[in-house]
Amino acid sequence: MFRNREDAARQLARLLKGRQWQHPLVLAIPRGGVVTGAVLARELGADLDVVLSRKLRAPGQPELALGAVSEDGKVYLNAYAQTKERAFGDYLEEERRYQLAEITRRLKRFRVVRPQAPMADRSILVTDDGIATGATMIAALQVIRSHHPRELIVAVPVAAPDRLKEIRPWCDEVVCLLAPEHFWAVGQFYRDFSPVQDDEVIQLLGEFAPVVA
Repeated sequence: MFRNREDAARQLARLLKGRQWQHPLVLAIPRGGVVTGAVLARELGADLDVVLSRKLRAPGQPELALGAVSEDGKVYLNAYAQTKERAFGDYLEEERRYQLAEITRRLKRFRVVRPQAPMADRSILVTDDGIATGATMIAALQVIRSHHPRELIVAVPVAAPDRLKEIRPWCDEVVCLLAPEHFWAVGQFYRDFSPVQDDEVIQLLGEFAPVVA
């Protein structure tokens, strides 16, 4: 059990310290992942930026992920959704557009304080406060891989063990503190799992924004 996101990130950072990194960059999935990412970036002497992806919700079951859409518009569908894709008809396209609109809204706010960081030939650590379905993480990894990083590492405090298996082929390494067999939701492993708002994300990104001469 973690006290909060900062506590979890400090414990995670201890596993990562001492490595040799190539111009390291922490890419966090908003919103909660940015709190985790900011601690990792400070502890590891890395830059911080965001990578955006959003869950594609099942019709009538918004807590169920069919997959995710990334900030470049590409869609990742999980195995269940792939078998049912025809049955969903136009729903998936409508949901993709809806989530892309939210990604665009957030990017407009975040990029005012933090222009997109270059990714090529860098050590990239992708983080969130935890992984439940894995869809948003995989969608994010697809985007990052297209920028040709030197190495691509997923670093999270907690994840469902079966989802870690799905994520491993999309990156070079996974570093995870907890992968409990009885996993229902990320929040069950935090005493304080308070919602994170856009303003807090903007403040954290501003602390890592490059200085413009």
